[in-house]
Amino acid sequence: MKPVHSPRTATIDTSMPPAVAPGAMVLLTRLSREIYRRATEDVLGMNLKAYLALNNLREQDAVSQQALGDALHLDPNNCVLLLNVLEAGRLAVRRRDPNDRRRHMVELTEEGRRAVERADRALESVENEVLAALTVEERKELQRLLARAMASEPAARPA
Repeated sequence: MKPVHSPRTATIDTSMPPAVAPGAMVLLTRLSREIYRRATEDVLGMNLKAYLALNNLREQDAVSQQALGDALHLDPNNCVLLLNVLEAGRLAVRRRDPNDRRRHMVELTEEGRRAVERADRALESVENEVLAALTVEERKELQRLLARAMASEPAARPA
């Protein structure tokens, strides 16, 4: 061990191997935070939570309110608050399930479809900024791998 002494710091052992590179989850979290920071309401035309909800609704014809909340990892109260905002903007609509009147089904409206398509284009520019260091092929591979990882998460599957 070759200690290095500094007048204002602790002794540093320079013979130790360098720190291990951050794992995939740490890197994904950092990337997610950077996207969240850049994907503002001004950029997307809506907040990121609304975008995620509309994107989820676009992937399905109709989804139960509970399943949408589960997919977005929202508690029931926050899901209702989000749906209130989406309905007020005429981006989504809730209807009683004809097979179970206790349940609400949520659907994307045509205005919601147009809004999420506009947000898609805006988010593409954010993605281009954040992933600028990757080639087009590397981005496709990253998307493929992430989609495969998400397919194994129960909340990612349509209900």
